[in-house]
Amino acid sequence: MLLRHPADKRTLLWTLIFTPGVALLHYLRPEWAWQLFPFSMYFAVSCAVIAHNHMHCPVMKNKRANQLFSHWISIFYGYPVFAWTPTHNLNHHRYVNKHGDATITWRITKKHNVLVAASYFFVSSYYQGFWIKDFIQQAKKKSPALYRRILLQYVVTYSAHLALVGISVQLFGVADGLKIYALTFGIPAFFALWTVMLFNYIQHVHTDPWSKRNHSRNFTGKLLNILLFGNGYHTVHHDQANLHWADAAGVHQKIHHEIDSRLCHKSMWWFFFRQYALTPFVSKLGTVQVGRAPYDCPREQRVADRPETHDIGAVTAGGQI
Repeated sequence: MLLRHPADKRTLLWTLIFTPGVALLHYLRPEWAWQLFPFSMYFAVSCAVIAHNHMHCPVMKNKRANQLFSHWISIFYGYPVFAWTPTHNLNHHRYVNKHGDATITWRITKKHNVLVAASYFFVSSYYQGFWIKDFIQQAKKKSPALYRRILLQYVVTYSAHLALVGISVQLFGVADGLKIYALTFGIPAFFALWTVMLFNYIQHVHTDPWSKRNHSRNFTGKLLNILLFGNGYHTVHHDQANLHWADAAGVHQKIHHEIDSRLCHKSMWWFFFRQYALTPFVSKLGTVQVGRAPYDCPREQRVADRPETHDIGAVTAGGQI
């Protein structure tokens, strides 16, 4: 069997059938564009989550198949998926919201409100850029094959989007063509990038990275974790980064009693509503720092925001780049 885990039949169903199917419907029935738009948004976000899962635990057994799959989901995700390796696998999982993590939640402020959450993408993207740039430079010096694969991901991703713009304009004219492209690929891709970073923010803001179990916030709703491929179980993900998403619920169940109850939520939507709509009026409903703050770090242990080098030799798992 080509798949490493049988649950990834659903991964392929989402990425090879549903996601391109909705995109094709946009072009076949452009009058349905606005009705299809929410589905394009969801499937782009699901591709972002799948990209994250794939870069931790490759979908396929075959190295070449993993690389082809990476190219494919990069188009819907909106950015070459190799970037998960330097910014997430090698950086975020190492520092977990402490000094040195490019994705820290407390860089500008320790407050948690809708403005900070909404702007987190732009701040985090800027600092992640240093790690991506360094990773590419190190690959160019030390691993020409990896460097070529990274460049190919960029070429495939952006060439595909340029081709899709051209097809849209050719089929529907400039104004309608750009609208169809934007509703099918452009806006959903940006939304996927923004949303997956928002997930990272809410999963770590006001948590305790020094704790064995309280370093992450969890969302345990069954439907959410079906739709987002286990992304709600974040404590076990940091405990076992290569754990397959389909096994996360079972492992979480074994350790949930060790996690502070303030870091386990049934509904992500209620969390959003309570935190961003109700808390401005009833402050006690908002999140508070659980345990030791991530910035409570001895000065000698602090790490610079900008990397000096990357361990290219560590990039071996599954050949998914």
